[in-house]
Amino acid sequence: MHTVWKGSISFGLVNIPVRMFTATEERDIRFRQLHKECHTPIKYAKMCPHCEREVDASEIVRGYEYEKGHFVMIDDSDLEAITPETRRAIEILDFVDLQEIDPIYFDKSYFLSPQETGEKAYALLRAAMEQSGKIAVAQVTMRNRQSLAVIRLYEHCIMLETIYYPDEVRPVSQVPALPEATVTLAENELKMATELIGNMTIPFEPAKYTDEYRSELQSLIEKKLEGQEITTAPTVARANVIDLMQALRESLETTAGQGASPVKLEPEATPAPPPAKAKPSKKRATSSKKEASPLTKTTTGTATSTSTSTTKTLRRKKATPV
Repeated sequence: MHTVWKGSISFGLVNIPVRMFTATEERDIRFRQLHKECHTPIKYAKMCPHCEREVDASEIVRGYEYEKGHFVMIDDSDLEAITPETRRAIEILDFVDLQEIDPIYFDKSYFLSPQETGEKAYALLRAAMEQSGKIAVAQVTMRNRQSLAVIRLYEHCIMLETIYYPDEVRPVSQVPALPEATVTLAENELKMATELIGNMTIPFEPAKYTDEYRSELQSLIEKKLEGQEITTAPTVARANVIDLMQALRESLETTAGQGASPVKLEPEATPAPPPAKAKPSKKRATSSKKEASPLTKTTTGTATSTSTSTTKTLRRKKATPV
């Protein structure tokens, strides 16, 4: 690992010399932008539109734009003058319980390891934190920026995690269209949602979760390198869920047997259907069907036509002299 910072943990009158290493890394597959005609990587030059030429790094200075087109110039000596004395120390301020800090405050994680003369003091702080179950709130200055941080244990390593200051966390009141906390919910729906959570609850196993998109993208790149044809995987059709209750029922059926015993749900009372209207008598139609010949079809129109034809034939026979 590459050392990103060297300093010490200031713990009362105790100083523990430590080195800092980045604890996490992004594994995204990144693309270069190429010129379509010749596939040459595009170069991003720093141009001055006023002088109409490329500017070297030595010609670039810092400026804060306080109004459109107006700047306050800041140089290295200005920053040095206000850099806190804690620039090479992780100063522990307080000890708190980890559960008291909401995860929204956590930013970046770093591993801390002792330098050559700090092994014993490092081990002492680690053991004391493990026994007390507390984590430390600290301040540290890195890259000319003072950060709030917490120091906690991760396995058998002391870890520093930078956290946001309170004024850097946006208030929930700014989030639009949030339902009120007092929204009335159907008892059956709440029971089913609770049971669904129970069915899907398991011990956390980080290795279970993978970045499927990154894996597919890596496979696509490898296939293209081998000259293989790329095909699109078929999309699995999902059932059209009509309402929330149906979605909950289908989810419970899918997850049944994965968690705790199911909650017994009482069906919600439904209003009785209105009484059906009395249908008109069909005796005459039934009589006509009985008089029809055995070859009469079952449709109403055909049965009526056949019955009429038979009546006319009987009348003609009576009118004919014997």
